[in-house]
Amino acid sequence: MGFLRFSRGLIEKVASRQQRKLIKTNTLIDPLQKYMTVGEYQVGADEDTPNGKNYTLTVYKDDKGILHQALSPESTKKLAPEYERRFNPDLGHYRAFRNVKTGRRYLVEQYLRDFYQDVEPHIRKGDNSVTLSVITDTHFKNKNSMDYYGWNGLQHVKEFSYLDQIAPVALKVHLGDWIDGSDAGLISESELTKIRNAFRSKTVPYIIVKGNHDENDKFDEMHDLSASFPEKEFDNIMWPGMYNQARIHYISRQHGVCYYDFGDLRVIAINTSDVPYILDAHGKKRYDTKLVLGVREDQIEEIIEILTHSSNKKIIFLSHANPINRKGGNALKFNGRSLHELLVAFNQREKGKMHSSHDVPPEFRLSNDFDFTKVKDARIVAYFCGHRHREDQFRINGIQYIIFNCSALMGPNHSLTTKYNKTWNRQIDTATEAAGYLVNVDLVKHRLQVFGYGASSRRRIFFI
Repeated sequence: MGFLRFSRGLIEKVASRQQRKLIKTNTLIDPLQKYMTVGEYQVGADEDTPNGKNYTLTVYKDDKGILHQALSPESTKKLAPEYERRFNPDLGHYRAFRNVKTGRRYLVEQYLRDFYQDVEPHIRKGDNSVTLSVITDTHFKNKNSMDYYGWNGLQHVKEFSYLDQIAPVALKVHLGDWIDGSDAGLISESELTKIRNAFRSKTVPYIIVKGNHDENDKFDEMHDLSASFPEKEFDNIMWPGMYNQARIHYISRQHGVCYYDFGDLRVIAINTSDVPYILDAHGKKRYDTKLVLGVREDQIEEIIEILTHSSNKKIIFLSHANPINRKGGNALKFNGRSLHELLVAFNQREKGKMHSSHDVPPEFRLSNDFDFTKVKDARIVAYFCGHRHREDQFRINGIQYIIFNCSALMGPNHSLTTKYNKTWNRQIDTATEAAGYLVNVDLVKHRLQVFGYGASSRRRIFFI
């Protein structure tokens, strides 16, 4: 078994290196870059037009003298553009074309189609083979940044949603930090609405997880101001649509806890930014959600109730932050280790009571009874999370923790870019600008496969 583990890890490292070598030259630069003179041109497949179709390319300048390009279908009588882009003086070339209606870049759509073609042969079709699409940490911010957080966060979600159309996605998931939370309150509220609308689907069930940046506390922290979000602002913007879906299950709509069933698989989402909204005399929050992560008693009670009625299910948990680290220590400010121990107690069919130590603030103390002795043929097999802005995995007490890399652009020269993302040399309009995943859970083969695009490992395999 040791040799098998070593071999699998070596294969994944080699595959990851090969992908990185390929991606260094895989920029979203196309032959249409050469058109720098104002006028109209007839272009087609030889110049990598969308789907190889014939277009009229119009080059013009705006009132600031910036060059623009617009692609209009050659067959249309009107020259209404289907794709548009503008020249970026800092980059020294045009940005990638974006579809006027969808906001997606057609070269990214082609990249995602190729990605799924590579993935499809590895996915077993049939019962108890479930595919999820996963994205996390988009950090949408009102800034046209070329090397870090900005509008690219919204762009990545629009393009991630293209997987709904091309892959057999049973459930789409965003693991939190939708926004960076560093803009003024009204702007961040608008950002949440825009990115929510880009993510949600009428055809694919979806889950919205709350991140530690999503209460806009970063803005308050930076400016030493009173709370810029009223109580439950994220909850009221993001969760009603999620809870109104036909196939979703929940105990209440209060905490972001919900679950879906797909055959023998149950997927449960919880909230690791479960922090009380308490203001001091100056209107500032006692608990900064960006810095304080935790789960509280009422949410734990809902998790216990769901688990108590989970016989005959293999279960995957989802949250923004990992509750424990690879050494088994508490990775949340409050109750991360307690949450992990509850999951272990479920797998061992135990009965007991949860307690918190006396030095824990009253708002985070636990006093929850649980009895899993009557649960039959069920097991928590995996736990998915983001937050760390890197990929990682560790297995503790039989539960496989899998950490997903951030989708938000983290350029190599930014001081806050993680070491993991610096190795990808992430740049705007390259394949590694974003990161996203397809996860196939095969309960028949007892195998979980994580397929990544962009700044991510191409394939990771876990046995469950």
